[in-house]
Amino acid sequence: MRTPLIIFDCDGVLVDSEPISIDLLVEHCRNSGFEITEAQAYEAFLGKPVVEASKNAKALFDQKIAPVDLLDFQVKIFDAFRKSLKPVFGISEALSSLDMAKCVASSSNLARIRMSLTLTGLDDHFGEQLFSTDFVQRGKPHPDVFLYAAKRMNATPNTCIVVEDSPAGIRAAKAVSMPVIGFCGASHSKPAKLKDRLSILQPDLLIDDMSNLKSSIEEIFTSSS
Repeated sequence: MRTPLIIFDCDGVLVDSEPISIDLLVEHCRNSGFEITEAQAYEAFLGKPVVEASKNAKALFDQKIAPVDLLDFQVKIFDAFRKSLKPVFGISEALSSLDMAKCVASSSNLARIRMSLTLTGLDDHFGEQLFSTDFVQRGKPHPDVFLYAAKRMNATPNTCIVVEDSPAGIRAAKAVSMPVIGFCGASHSKPAKLKDRLSILQPDLLIDDMSNLKSSIEEIFTSSS
C-alpha cells in the first residue's frame, strides 16, 4: 500500500509567522490611508501571496492601497523573523514521527520559505522539497501550487494530504479533491477566528495541536484506502 504525500503550508503551520506578516501589512495599509483592523487584515491577506494585497483590499473593502514593494517587504520581514520567528509548537516532534514523503507548498516566495525553516531548525525535515506560488500562475485559493508540488513529488492528488491553516489553502486543496487537515493552533488562531472560519469549509479533520497530526493523517489515509 502506497503511503501518502503530506503537503505542508509553511506560515502558520510550520512556523508561527502570521502575526509578523499581518502587522507589516496593517502598517502598509495605514501608510496608504486605509485604517484596517487586525481582524480585517487576517480576512483579506491570510494564506494569500503578498503581491496580491492591493487586489484583495480592493475586492473585500473597496479600498485602494499601494502595491506592496516586495523587496522592501522582504527586508522588513526577514529582519523581524531573525528577531522573533518561532516554530509552531510541537511541529518538530510531529514531523519526526512521520515516516512518509513530505514537502512544503506555500504562498511565500522560496527565499522566505528557506529562511523560515532554517531559522526555526525545520529545514532538515524537507531538504529541497520546497514549492512556492512563484512557480505557478495563480496563488491560493487556486490549487496550482499543490498540483505543482504533487507532480514534482511524483504523486497524484488522491494520494496527497494537505495541512493548512488558512481558508485560501483549504479551498485550494478541496478544489482538486486533496484531503486536507485544517490546523488552528498557532498564535494567530484566535485573532483570525480560524476555528470558525475553517470549520465552515469542512476540512477532512480540524486539529489545534500538532501532537494529533500523525493520528489524523493515519485516519484520513485509512479511510481513503
